[in-house]
Amino acid sequence: MKAVYYLDDLGTKSEEVDVPEEYREQAQRMREDLIEKISETDDDLTMMYLEGEEPSEEELKAALRRATIENKLVPVLCGTALKNKGVQRLMDAIVYYLPSPVDIPPKVAHLLDSDEEVLVAPDDDAPFAALVFKIVTDPFVGRLAYIRVYSGQLSAGSQVYNATKRRKERVGRLLQMHANQRQQIDEVHAGDIAAIIGLKNSFTGDTICDPNHQVVLEAIKFPEPVIEVAIEPKTKADQDKLGVALQKLAEEDPTFQVRTDEQTGQTLIAGMGELHLEVLIDRMLREFKVKANVGQPQVAYRETITNPAKARGRFVRQTGGRGQYGDVELEVEPTEKGSGFEFEVKIFGGAVPREYFNAVQSGVEEALAAGVIAGYPLVDIKATLVDGSYHEVDSSEMAFKIAGSIALKEAVKRASPILLEPMMRVEVNSPEEYVGDVIGSLSSRRGMIEGVEAYGKGVQVVKCFVPLSEMFGYATTLRSSTQGRAVFTMEFDHYAQVPAGLAKKIMGE
Repeated sequence: MKAVYYLDDLGTKSEEVDVPEEYREQAQRMREDLIEKISETDDDLTMMYLEGEEPSEEELKAALRRATIENKLVPVLCGTALKNKGVQRLMDAIVYYLPSPVDIPPKVAHLLDSDEEVLVAPDDDAPFAALVFKIVTDPFVGRLAYIRVYSGQLSAGSQVYNATKRRKERVGRLLQMHANQRQQIDEVHAGDIAAIIGLKNSFTGDTICDPNHQVVLEAIKFPEPVIEVAIEPKTKADQDKLGVALQKLAEEDPTFQVRTDEQTGQTLIAGMGELHLEVLIDRMLREFKVKANVGQPQVAYRETITNPAKARGRFVRQTGGRGQYGDVELEVEPTEKGSGFEFEVKIFGGAVPREYFNAVQSGVEEALAAGVIAGYPLVDIKATLVDGSYHEVDSSEMAFKIAGSIALKEAVKRASPILLEPMMRVEVNSPEEYVGDVIGSLSSRRGMIEGVEAYGKGVQVVKCFVPLSEMFGYATTLRSSTQGRAVFTMEFDHYAQVPAGLAKKIMGE
């Protein structure tokens, strides 16, 4: 049994010495407890322990590995990331105790254009299949696509098929990434993680595979952004650089979105929270040298309907020559939360020709982008085309597209529309003496307390749902009310109806 001393601030130099005299008894007692816990998970070790024999280091490591893979034990290691102390031993423990790709069940995938499931086993001789899990823009080598290889092997210069985008891609170079260093390699094998240079159309969550064995791995689902801010370049010189920087950041982070407000012409960036956007704006300055002015955060509200309704939309224009004529009747009804938008056609007798169905749907989808209450996107709506009329000469796709948009907006007005706000799942870890203050603060922010659970000695976890609009500045409030001893996590959970009084205030803004 040894003690480890670190000799520099970076944790790169260390030495092993005997455990100091004052800690020796305590260390021995805790080591015996550790051996006992490991022995309880293995029959052979249990017999050795009962007979007074001490297992060897190799036997203990093997038993701990089996117990970890079977979720019977969880190894806990000491260290500090700030000074890199204990990091090397953490990496060794990952190799010793965590499962390798061959220790876990094969991944389930689907054949392209089929519901047939296939198993993707970690076997070098199987057809190649990998998942792109990260995109990074490197200032020296350009665009890097990080992949996790689930089966088969891949060589530099070979061709792969992006089953998600349905496009062929050429692999340029393969890199093995080592923190801030990289090593060029000729091939990767099942279970490997590597970076590819040369993939132009592959993004996070895409499956790349053997062109002759096209499979789709389970996609990564990304939540919709819940907060927006307006951004503009500080100088003319920053104008072009801003567009490039935002495009590259959006490629790297699927939860970060960029759009232009049609009414104001402003560029809006959207993300998962204040901190998320602050980090991205800081990266723009550090990595892309773009200085920008940023507006106040705005909550990404949504609108929906609560009742079914029906309305007609007519677009008729006569300008001397050929006119424009489109006439549709739509029924709208609310759908389940999170179901999105559905469109159905129930036209009988050819009231609207089939070639205009897509135009009507396109008009309806465009109208969903701006609701009737405060101009926020409409969600969880089903629209059904039930009737209409057309003119043999004047009708066109554009006319029916506009008619569809008019009909949807009119139907939504009659369907008791409501405003929705993003609700965040919040967990606050706080010392017991501050739990009352924490609950009071969350309740004053319209929080719905789900429960309070004990978490270790003297610490409790407050679980609740809080509207995102009430969480701005909460980190500062929490620090001041708990003397900096409480921490919180927050993630988007669902949308909920905004109270009537607050909805009027938002509409006024």
